[in-house]
Amino acid sequence: MQPLDQFEAYRPLMFSIAYRMLGSAMEAEDMVQEAYLRYQAVDPETIQYPKAYLSAIITRLCLNQLELARTKREVYVGEWLPEPISTDNETLLSSNNPSSLYDSISMGFMVLLENLTPLERAVFLLRQVFDYDYTEIASILGKEESACRQLFSRAQKHVDDHRPRFKPTVEAHQHILGKFLQTVSVGDMDGFMALLAEDVTLHTDGGGKARGAATRTVEGVDATTKFILNSLRLQPNPYVAEITQVNGEPAVVLRSNGITVVVIAVEVNGGKIQTIRIVGNPDKLQHV
Repeated sequence: MQPLDQFEAYRPLMFSIAYRMLGSAMEAEDMVQEAYLRYQAVDPETIQYPKAYLSAIITRLCLNQLELARTKREVYVGEWLPEPISTDNETLLSSNNPSSLYDSISMGFMVLLENLTPLERAVFLLRQVFDYDYTEIASILGKEESACRQLFSRAQKHVDDHRPRFKPTVEAHQHILGKFLQTVSVGDMDGFMALLAEDVTLHTDGGGKARGAATRTVEGVDATTKFILNSLRLQPNPYVAEITQVNGEPAVVLRSNGITVVVIAVEVNGGKIQTIRIVGNPDKLQHV
């Protein structure tokens, strides 16, 4: 296989690692391009295991990028949420562990990853999602195998402690989103409130570029209901709302003149909406 063909064969894997590491499809594509430039500069005859070599390049590039991103997010306007992507094309989300493919890119899971250190995040993803063994991970990161095991253990505990215990079926998820749209479209405040858990939280990411985006977490049924009903009145008119697959789960997508303007993802617990995440930053909506 020619070097370029070899690189292209592993492009989906590299994008998948980078997107989960960075929470940004745009940055993930940049990292893959940078990996290509580095790959080109090396004599292919010296690369014995291309998959391991390219996995190491993309992971290390992402670790460096996460350090740079930390500074940018300190001055980001409002809350920062992962960049949503359409999951109609599974090749962009390559995983050696198909059962975890969608779980590992849900908005809720991606937010959990933000609370890990960059190294914890790398080890957890390489082990849990991409099924690398600890020897391979240690080689990729240039760390001792025992250190990688400790990093994974800490990351696993954090994810387990904060991940919802009960995941609804796709049908149940779609049903509650359908009720969400139905009650909001007619301004049914009581009906909408009935969908929410008492301790519901709402997070919005407008990046300082979306009208009406909150700059801090909205908490409670009353505040969340008022925010949703009021903010949707600020959307371009007319707009079309539909339920589609985003980050492996049903989500509400609002479009105006064919352009995506808002993505709304929810976490459901016990038949009630526990968390609402809204991305309205136009820079983050190009992959939906």
